[in-house]
Amino acid sequence: MTLVPHIATAGELKTKPTQHSVREMREIGIQPDILICRCDRPIGRGLKEKIALFSNVPVNAVISALDVACIYELPLVLHAEGLDSEICERLNIWSRQPDLEPWKRVVEEFKRPGDGVVLIGIVGKYVNLKDSYKSLHEALVHGGLKSQVRVELKYIDSEDIESQGPATLLAGLHAILVPGGFGDRGVEGKISAIRHARENKIPYFGICLGMQLAVIEYARNVCGLKGANSAEFLKDGPHPLIALMADQKNVKDKGGTMRLGAYPCRIRPGTLAANIYGREDIQERHRHRFEVNNDYRDILAKAGMVLCGTSPDERLVEMVELPEHPYFIGCQFHPEFKSRPRSPHPLFSRFVQAAVKQRDSAGVVKLAESVGVVNASA
Repeated sequence: MTLVPHIATAGELKTKPTQHSVREMREIGIQPDILICRCDRPIGRGLKEKIALFSNVPVNAVISALDVACIYELPLVLHAEGLDSEICERLNIWSRQPDLEPWKRVVEEFKRPGDGVVLIGIVGKYVNLKDSYKSLHEALVHGGLKSQVRVELKYIDSEDIESQGPATLLAGLHAILVPGGFGDRGVEGKISAIRHARENKIPYFGICLGMQLAVIEYARNVCGLKGANSAEFLKDGPHPLIALMADQKNVKDKGGTMRLGAYPCRIRPGTLAANIYGREDIQERHRHRFEVNNDYRDILAKAGMVLCGTSPDERLVEMVELPEHPYFIGCQFHPEFKSRPRSPHPLFSRFVQAAVKQRDSAGVVKLAESVGVVNASA
């Protein structure tokens, strides 16, 4: 893969970087079979022939990888350039023509959402590097494709919430998501955002640490457990709502103690989670170490929090929800790892749907207020 830059002052694409790159590779004994040329505009046949001549590759193996507005359009662009056929020929394999209609529908839905835009806030502490949440970003986009809406994301630094409060920074959002993370930096800002979402009936989705902090927020402000926290942040706190499992407490080398990979989860019938998944037994991918402290499960449940998903042996809490809230759900696992553009994860699809309902209900309220003002003026 090489870059074919466009020099604006010259008004032309330059092939020298590609020529020099290939020459350097050939000097160490590597001869490319196919050249994929990154460019911001189509590469004409003449330039392809020039690249082929100086690179010793067939002209049909010089492929334009044109910049696209939607990453899911790239398979269509590369197919139009014949990349798939070239690869099959090099590997000496036979394949039928690809069925790209589903991809075309994905791109069409991405470019022309039928139901407007929803604004979702991601409250985290790595927001200065947005690719830190790339898998979440794409999973939310997938959920928007399912609902035929464009999802716009607002990244909010949780430390800013600590200093400025949630009201202004979270204003206008149709839904709030708190993702996973490690360490105590920015944690209180995330908890403030969760409380704001709970008390103001804004759809909320907590993933991994986002679920744990939802449990802590509920314990503090609903159950009345002052000082509720996680043992990850406060080792000797009065109420360790989140703690290490009993068989991990004496482990000093933490390197191999995380729950990694797919684990089963059993969903409680009649819950929102069961309605979302449409079944009671699921498997999801994990990446964490601390768990909900089982000593507090009864207190949480009596106060109204539903522990809607557990491990099959019921030792570990996997999901929580609030039935009196329009949409408030948290999961210990990472559903974004299983989301795909053509098969969005149901948790993200329903979260985006909840955001759409929030947007529409907010619009109705504004319209009613506007009508009320007009009538009063009359």
